[in-house]
Amino acid sequence: MERPMNQTVRQPLPAVPAKALRDTLSNYATGVAIVTTTDTDGTPYGVTINSFNSVSLEPPLVLWSLALSAWSLPVFQRASGFAVNILSHEQGEACKLFASRDEERFAQVAWERGFNDLPVLDGNLATLVCDVWARHPGGDHEIMIGEVLDCTCTGGTPLVYCQGQLGALAVN
Repeated sequence: MERPMNQTVRQPLPAVPAKALRDTLSNYATGVAIVTTTDTDGTPYGVTINSFNSVSLEPPLVLWSLALSAWSLPVFQRASGFAVNILSHEQGEACKLFASRDEERFAQVAWERGFNDLPVLDGNLATLVCDVWARHPGGDHEIMIGEVLDCTCTGGTPLVYCQGQLGALAVN
């Protein structure tokens, strides 16, 4: 049987080195957020992310991903919900703190228990509180999809990450 004329044969390419992919993707500016949850004993946990986006408006879904090697992955796998704290440009230190291995991170920032008792950081640009909708494997990450139950927006200047640097995005 002959191949249709519009179908091409793709030759396999060598694997893209992780560093080359990371360097390439670093040119795509992203917002920065801290995703928080509580463990079964009520202990707050949080991690800095920049892999976040909307999925659907009906139902309201968002997603983010966490490395399989992340120390906090088991907590997020047990959790039934999470809060996405979208950071303002004034929260650069919190961004760095929650990206570190410092176990006392919540003692170093102002926060409160919000909707569904989830940790919400003070000074956020916006916050989305979500129930876990689904989890999916994604290579060396786990993809977390959440249904947005509550959201707030205070406005201001967002914190962005690009080319390995944190900065403010000037919004008119």
